[in-house]
Amino acid sequence: MSDILIVDDEKDIRELISDILQDEGFSTRLAGNSDDAMREISGEQPGLIILDIWLKDSQMDGIDILKAVKRDYPDVPVVIISGHGNIEIAVAAIKQGAYDFIEKPFNIDQLLVVIRRAMETSRLRRENLALKRKDGGEAEMIGDTAAFRTLVGQLDKVTKSNGRVMLSGPSGVGKEVAARYIHAQSNRASAPFVTVGCATIEPERIEEVLFGRESADRGVEPGLLERADGGIIFFDEVADMPLGSQSKILRVLVDQQFQRVGGAEKVKVDLRVVSSTSRDLEAEIAAGTFREELYHRLNVVPIAVPSLEERREDIPTLAQHFIAMFNQTQGLPLRELSQDAVALMQTMRWPGNVRQLRNLIERVLILGDGSGPIEARELPESSDNSAPSDQVVLTGTLATLPLREAREVFEREYLLTQINRFGGNISRTASFVGMERSALHRKLKSLGVVTSSKSGARVASVDKEAAEAE
Repeated sequence: MSDILIVDDEKDIRELISDILQDEGFSTRLAGNSDDAMREISGEQPGLIILDIWLKDSQMDGIDILKAVKRDYPDVPVVIISGHGNIEIAVAAIKQGAYDFIEKPFNIDQLLVVIRRAMETSRLRRENLALKRKDGGEAEMIGDTAAFRTLVGQLDKVTKSNGRVMLSGPSGVGKEVAARYIHAQSNRASAPFVTVGCATIEPERIEEVLFGRESADRGVEPGLLERADGGIIFFDEVADMPLGSQSKILRVLVDQQFQRVGGAEKVKVDLRVVSSTSRDLEAEIAAGTFREELYHRLNVVPIAVPSLEERREDIPTLAQHFIAMFNQTQGLPLRELSQDAVALMQTMRWPGNVRQLRNLIERVLILGDGSGPIEARELPESSDNSAPSDQVVLTGTLATLPLREAREVFEREYLLTQINRFGGNISRTASFVGMERSALHRKLKSLGVVTSSKSGARVASVDKEAAEAE
């Protein structure tokens, strides 16, 4: 059972509450001021906090501590107590996230009822969090750009069918999240979702892992296909599946049955298959490393998952989602994003896509220097973190150009970056860079910058012939 932290500036009161709770089987810790309280909370997260509103000789009062706890440890219930209680203080405490409010002098039975309920709430939250961690998968789709809405629209069309889906896209774009979304919205949502990491299973063991095995000494050991019966089997990075195993998977797709390794009986399964790849399967077929028949069986409904470059406007939303997620799962600080940090993230390169963004947010929260908004100085300026964020670095080519030509190169690259940052939206780009829309159009034309549609998003590029003509 998690312990209870009692924070009160009156020694007699906190020891009295502690004695009562210990008699009821609870474990307690005590703190007489805000510094001790915050030290105890950060050292080991309690299951519940009993917190006095007024704390003498403290830098923070109870409401300040409550705000800090709800920001950094939102799952910890806080029961407020005060000898100066009134309805305004109670309302203020509840609004800030307190579980309940008890006025001194308190009734012991009332106190115990509130604490037992609060501890039960704490226990259920911990169990739910443990289940989320155990599942290890996310089915929530986060974003609002045109490219993202196109993706979700395509996924929604296939959720209720049994059609086989092939998710394609660069590494780290969230293909497994898309697969889990299909599962969560499908008629098989209550059945298993089983992932086959084709790139991580040793080639010599893949058939045993997929089909299971039978032996005299160990009996029947079901494989992943059998465990997924009734649900969805997800072949992650299917291009990495050994060629010999591909023919056997093809047979399973045709017959919906297989034999365990070492077994003689046929095992029938009811499966829906979703696959993913970050490679060009047609090129793999031409190279002889992927079976064409299997490709056609798996690629019934092809869906492309857009890269983070194609949905830059989703970066702030995704970043805030990861901040909240790491706060829930790891207890990391629940921080906001400064406008400068958002602007920098939207102009950075993201070769690792959403996975790279997730890793960056986790690193910043772990190594961050405070609980306030995340600032641009805490982020790498580029994916290789090669330059400080307050230093302008001229490339060798740019440094050798005359001022007029260097200015044109800079303006072209700057406007390309901003247009792509705002998903090709000229009005928002003009507002950010401080130009009239018509003036921006003229500038783009003079620099040879054109916008075009790609995967539901507007992207900017350079028309070299137009630029040279100017």
